[in-house]
Amino acid sequence: MSFETIGRGGPEYLVSSLLAPASHCFSTRLGGVSTGSLASLNLGIHRGDRPGNVWENYRILGKALGFDPRETVFTRQTHTDLVARVGRENRGEGLIYPVIPERDGLVTDEPGVVLTIFTADCTPILFYDPVRRAVGGAHAGWRGTAAGIAARTVEAMTREFGCDPRNIRAAIGPCIGRCCFETDRDVPDAMRKALGGEAEEAITGAGPKYHVDLKKLNELWLRRAGVEQIDVCPDCTACQPDRFWSHRVTRGDRGSLAALIQLPREGSVWQREESWP
Repeated sequence: MSFETIGRGGPEYLVSSLLAPASHCFSTRLGGVSTGSLASLNLGIHRGDRPGNVWENYRILGKALGFDPRETVFTRQTHTDLVARVGRENRGEGLIYPVIPERDGLVTDEPGVVLTIFTADCTPILFYDPVRRAVGGAHAGWRGTAAGIAARTVEAMTREFGCDPRNIRAAIGPCIGRCCFETDRDVPDAMRKALGGEAEEAITGAGPKYHVDLKKLNELWLRRAGVEQIDVCPDCTACQPDRFWSHRVTRGDRGSLAALIQLPREGSVWQREESWP
């Protein structure tokens, strides 16, 4: 398994061979129409961007991946372990309609639904079960990581769709790496409380500052949940601010990256639908 960069020259995004043939991506900041500190593929609706720019960025990305912007379903991320089952009736939540319930994870087994997770240093995780034909996405900040949002998403797919965790494939996308995620004691303490001694391999330092590996911690949660097929992106968002948005590097003056996934569509050619909720 490996990650590959697609579309150099724009839009640029990463895909994992492990998730094929599910259409998906982990976006970079390259290839859109937004300007200034949001240049150029900003996919966040609450970053101060012009709505027309955000819509056009989704149109550009949708043309590359095979979806209509109206098919997206957004999270409402508050660093929880809450995972919601969504379907075709939820299409447009976020980009067109407001998202009411808090949810840092999404799962569906319905085609034509594009799950959309946002990050800018936090860890994006995408899921695909080719046997049961279900997909999922999770936003794992350090609090969500400590709460086990990765495992909660696997549990939701198992509960809602009857998935066997051994059939679920998970790809952990670009996020801030151990190299750049310097923290106070509260972060490693939370990880040790959640994962016990297993967390130690993801923590370096003896105080007052520590370095924490969020990708490794989420991989530990996934393996605890029974997932055996895991792909991990090596990229650090803080190391490559010209390619990714990093909340730490920009001190919050940034756009949003997105991780998106949908079930494979029937046939090889995407067809626009005429009926919408």
